[in-house]
Amino acid sequence: MRPEAIVFDIGNVLIEWQPERYYDKAIGEDRRRAMFAEIDLHGMNDKIDRGAGFRDTIYDFAEKYPDWRDEIRMWHDNWIEMASPAIPHSVRLLTALRAKGVPVLALSNFGIQNFAFAADEHYPFLHGFDTQYISGHMKMAKPDHDIYEAVEADCGFLPQALLFADDRADNIETANKRGWQTHLFDGPQGWADRLVAEGILTHEEAK
Repeated sequence: MRPEAIVFDIGNVLIEWQPERYYDKAIGEDRRRAMFAEIDLHGMNDKIDRGAGFRDTIYDFAEKYPDWRDEIRMWHDNWIEMASPAIPHSVRLLTALRAKGVPVLALSNFGIQNFAFAADEHYPFLHGFDTQYISGHMKMAKPDHDIYEAVEADCGFLPQALLFADDRADNIETANKRGWQTHLFDGPQGWADRLVAEGILTHEEAK
């Protein structure tokens, strides 16, 4: 069936999310590799994505690793440098969908405080969704089935009417199992082509 609503992931779909790239610039690739090998920073971030406090979680975690305290605190203090820049073509696609009155939803693993900071201070287009399903507020995260089920229960669309773009294969796999239509995002042009192929945007609108 033709999709009735479009669901966007945010990180690496609308905004680049590259902590390793940031740390390579900040402390050098060799030191970054050593830190990430020793410390589960993405596991720390997962707690934030599931609703834990942004600053407190990172600063408390930093105290467990005094040799890396300053570097771990960068995850909070310089976070916007990891979550940047915006992906302009993807933002244009979001804008084009809104202009046509196509329902657009966000489904993203994102903390409460850092999402508000991103949307209010840096990326106003994040306020442009009909509904935002942000994991921190929901206390659950992709790729767990329960967050998809919660979206289905709330959004007013059948699972098969949703077209979901995400850059992670595990997130796409869960959506597929629930009957969602999906697009594994590997760049905005492919996503634009998919929206055109589905008859949702024209070629001109998808530029």
